[in-house]
Amino acid sequence: MHAPSEEKSGHLKDRFYEELEQVFVIFPKYHKEILLGDFNTIVGRENIFKLTIRNERLHQDSNVNGVRIINSATSRNLVLNSTMYLH
Repeated sequence: MHAPSEEKSGHLKDRFYEELEQVFVIFPKYHKEILLGDFNTIVGRENIFKLTIRNERLHQDSNVNGVRIINSATSRNLVLNSTMYLH
């Protein structure tokens, strides 16, 4: 997946996340759902998102795209994770 960047219109972002939801609806349910991609987000460490984002985050605050992906993941009971290797 490659999401619209932060400066794109809200309409374009809404359409992307609607299409993303349709992808989950089309495929049968399995024990694990894994979605990989570049979502053009900054995901922060806000306490209200703790169950979805866990503890390890570089940024303090999420940007608009970060909140969108957090809300999308939360609605599907997914956990967000970032790069897991040493840079």
